[in-house]
Amino acid sequence: MTGFLEFFAEEPVLLAFLLIGIGMIFGHIKVKGVSLGAAAVLFAAIAFSAFAKSHGIDIAISAKIGHLGLALFTFAIGNNSGPSFFENVRRALGPMAALVVIYFLTGGVGYVVGRFVLGMDTALVAGTFAGALTNTPALAAAAEASGFEAQATVGYSISYLFGVIGMMIAAAIALRNSAADTDKPTPITHMNLRVDRDDNPRVGAILGLFKNPPEISRMRRGEEGPIWIPTKHDVLEKGDLLTVVGPVHELEELKTMVGHQSSHSLRADRRYLDFRRITVSEPKIAGKTIAELDEILFNKFGATVSRVRRGDSDMLAVPEFMIEMGDRVRVIGPTSNMKLISKFFGDSARGFSDLNPVALGLGMALGIAFGVIRFPLPGGSTFAIGAAAGTLLVGLVFGRVGRIGKQITALPNTTCAVLSELGLLIFLAQAGTTAGGQIALAFESGTWIQILLLGVLFTSTLAISLYLTMRYVFKMGGTQLSGLLGGAQTQPAVLAFANGRTNSDPRVALGYALVYPIAMIGKILVATILGSMP
Repeated sequence: MTGFLEFFAEEPVLLAFLLIGIGMIFGHIKVKGVSLGAAAVLFAAIAFSAFAKSHGIDIAISAKIGHLGLALFTFAIGNNSGPSFFENVRRALGPMAALVVIYFLTGGVGYVVGRFVLGMDTALVAGTFAGALTNTPALAAAAEASGFEAQATVGYSISYLFGVIGMMIAAAIALRNSAADTDKPTPITHMNLRVDRDDNPRVGAILGLFKNPPEISRMRRGEEGPIWIPTKHDVLEKGDLLTVVGPVHELEELKTMVGHQSSHSLRADRRYLDFRRITVSEPKIAGKTIAELDEILFNKFGATVSRVRRGDSDMLAVPEFMIEMGDRVRVIGPTSNMKLISKFFGDSARGFSDLNPVALGLGMALGIAFGVIRFPLPGGSTFAIGAAAGTLLVGLVFGRVGRIGKQITALPNTTCAVLSELGLLIFLAQAGTTAGGQIALAFESGTWIQILLLGVLFTSTLAISLYLTMRYVFKMGGTQLSGLLGGAQTQPAVLAFANGRTNSDPRVALGYALVYPIAMIGKILVATILGSMP
C-alpha cells in the first residue's frame, strides 16, 4: 500500500485526473433528485489525501495546477455571463445592489461570531463562508487571500452540505406562498386574422395603439398571393390574412381592431415564407445585436430573427440581445433565400466548439495580471483581488463587448461550459488533496462542530435576509424568489429543486439568472476581504 501511495505522490497530474473520474462517478448519483455534482471530486480528493496521511504519506497536487484550473473556470463563467450581467445591472439594479449588501452583512456577522465568539482563525472563517454559500471560486479567493488553503478548504468542506440543504428549505418556504404571485407570465400564442377594415390603416399605426404590441409575423394579400414579413409601413387592405403572435388578451384586442379570426394558416404554407434553425458559426456575426442583424437580414434577404437558442435556453430575439458563436437562431424569411441565409450565418457545428484561442489567451493573461496588482488600503497595507476575481472581471468585459474590431472576444456558450467544468474539476482535485490531512485533525479535535455552527449561521443569515428583502421590499413573487435564492447561492441543486416543485416555471430560471453573475462576483469579493482580515 505504501508503494502504491508513493507512486501517486510522485504523479500529481495522473492523480488529478484519477480523482476527477472517480469523484464524478459519485457526483452523478442522485438522491431524491439532488446530487453532489462537481463537489464530489473535492470530497474524493479529501478522502484520498486523508487516507494517505494516515499511512504517513503526504499527497498534494501542486497549487499551480489548481490555480490554472480556477482561472479557466472563472474566465469562462465571466465570459458566458457578460451580456446578461450588464443587462441585469441596467434593469434590476435595486435587487442586485441589495444582494451585495446582504453578502457583506452575512460576512460581517459571521466574521464577528467566528473570530471573537468561536475563536476560529481567519482562513477557517473565510473558507466556511465559501462553503456555507456553496461557492468554489470564493473558496479559492479565501485561500489565496489568507495564505492558508488547507484551513480554508476544511471550512468549506464541512459547511457545504448545509449550504445546499438550508437554501432548499428557504426555497420551499418561498414556494409555499407562490399561489398568490402577481407576476405570472402571460401565455404567448399565435392567431390567424382576416382584415375586415376598408380604411387601409398602416401596420405601424395599429400596433402603436398597444403598450406592448403583438408581432405580425406573416402577411398575405389574396387567397393564393405571396406571403411576406410586414413592416410598420405596410398598408392593411380588406381581405388580407395575418399571422400574429402575442398574449391572448392582446391578440383578442387586435382581432377586434382589424377583423375576425380565420381558419387559414399561413404558418403551414411554406412555399413563399419559411422558417429554419441555423447555427451561428460565421465569426463576423458574433457580437452583433438582433437589431443590427435584422437590419442586414431584411435588406439583404427579406428575413428576420424571431428566437435565439443558447445552450438549453430558448429566448425571444429582442433588439438589444447580442449574438454569440454557437447560438442557434430561428430565422423567418423567403423560402427561396433560405440556403443563402444559412450560408450567411455559417450553419456549421464549428460554432459550438470554437475555442477562440486569441480571446482565451489574452483574456486569461489580462485577468491573471490584473489579479496580482496590489491596491493601497488605509493604514499603509495593500490589497490584491487575486487571479480568480481578475479573470472573472476580464471575462465579464470580454463577454459583454463581444468583439473589438475584427477580433471576437466572446467564446461560444458550449466552449465556456466545457472550460468552466474542466477548470473547476481540476481546482477541486487540487484543493481536496491539500485539505485531506487538515480535515482529519478538525474531526479529531472537535473543531468541526464550530465550523458547522458557523456555516449554519452564514447560510441562515443569507437566506432570511434575502427572503425578507426580496419579498417585502421589492415585492417579488415566491416562484421567482425561489430561483433567486438558488442564484444567490450559485447552487444548481437549489435551482433543480425549485424547478421540480414548479414544473420548470420560467420565473424560477428568471430569478436564478437575474443575480447569478453578481452573486459570483459578490461572494468572491467578500471571501477575499474575509481572508485578508486579521
